[in-house]
Amino acid sequence: VVVSNNMSKDLQMRAAINQKLIEMGERERLKELLRAKLIECGWKDQLKAHCKGKGIL
Repeated sequence: VVVSNNMSKDLQMRAAINQKLIEMGERERLKELLRAKLIECGWKDQLKAHCKGKGIL
């Protein structure tokens, strides 16, 4: 019961934070910043190469 209650609180907190980010217009800005940083560090290319190596792409 305690685990379920904590999970419920976690989900409520996540929803509240997500809603605030949307209201403030920060969610999209943060998504774009993350996307740019992942591209900048080569993560996207590394993931693509990994997937090709595994036959996923």
